Amino acid sequence: MSALQPFTVDVPQADLDGLRHRLDAARLPDQPSGAGWEFGVTREHLGELLRLWRDEFDWHAAAERLNAWPQVTTTIRGQPVHAIHARSSDPDAIPLLLLHGWPSTVADFLGVLPALTERFHVVAPSLPGFGFSGPTREVGWDLDRHADTLLELMTRCGYERFVVQGGDWGGLIGPHVARRAPERVVLVHVNALVTAVDWTSGDPTAGLSGEEATQLYTSAASWRERQGYAAIQSTRPQTLAFALNDSPVGLLAWDLEWFVDYDPAATTQTPIDPLAILTDVTITWLTGTAGSSARTYKEAGQAFGGALPSSGVPTAVACFPGDHAIRGVAERSHHVVRWTTYERGGHFASLQAPDLLVADLLEACEGQGLR
Repeated sequence: MSALQPFTVDVPQADLDGLRHRLDAARLPDQPSGAGWEFGVTREHLGELLRLWRDEFDWHAAAERLNAWPQVTTTIRGQPVHAIHARSSDPDAIPLLLLHGWPSTVADFLGVLPALTERFHVVAPSLPGFGFSGPTREVGWDLDRHADTLLELMTRCGYERFVVQGGDWGGLIGPHVARRAPERVVLVHVNALVTAVDWTSGDPTAGLSGEEATQLYTSAASWRERQGYAAIQSTRPQTLAFALNDSPVGLLAWDLEWFVDYDPAATTQTPIDPLAILTDVTITWLTGTAGSSARTYKEAGQAFGGALPSSGVPTAVACFPGDHAIRGVAERSHHVVRWTTYERGGHFASLQAPDLLVADLLEACEGQGLR
């Protein structure tokens, strides 16, 4: 078994100089008159973020914020795995496995770690293929492999039983950790939950209320408008990887499909701090993980195929603006014990409503007698 090794974010200056050179040489596309966000990321919005990235973003400050937290790395079945491992000052604190999604990194949790470590021993990994865990080097990273890797990580960190919290891909992989080892997971807490149905088999609205059935069709229509990025990543991610790995501006534009949610003026979501977006994109660029993180959609795509079996582990769901989770669908795959809807925040809750996310997790734990 590979031991945990201390890890410090330390990027060679040559890599930062190379990024700066590419930003200086950026060539933006034309934008036809009258074309707005319905065509994709606008030149005006991207241009302002490019200026901020090039002239104001301080990578060294971002790295210092990351390095303020203890980090480890280990190798699990040939794959490097990085994690923030921050123990609480309370020796009896509950262990917490904290999982990000796409196109995020563990940097999304910097704002919630101070509050979380008052109550939890936190293990926040860079998912395999993302950020400081580096690219995955072989195919086969389905939900089972992701879950088994994280279970082994928790074992190496010294935790047999723990809570799982995750959003986006973390909200898909986290519950699967519980499916693989229900005896080890005492509570699953998710935000940005994907409630997928199989449209090719039977009636997808069976067992749903009329309101939920309407929500299902409305969400499906919205998804058809937005799913272009996912269609490519779930079918031809390696073709896309050449472009994203060669152009930091292209990578930024691609990731903005989720970070901005099309129209920053009209969205009901709380805007994300541009510096937080640039931190995630810079980490992805410097670690060369744009392609491998995108491959998750193809390799773990069974998550979108309809109902998976429930683990039986109590599951709490927090729904923020921009999320389209449907309780009746969620209950086909999860033992839902708590369902809370918020009017503030967004898909990236740790960045858009960190106070609500932490409070909801703590209340969910207290509801299960976990103190």
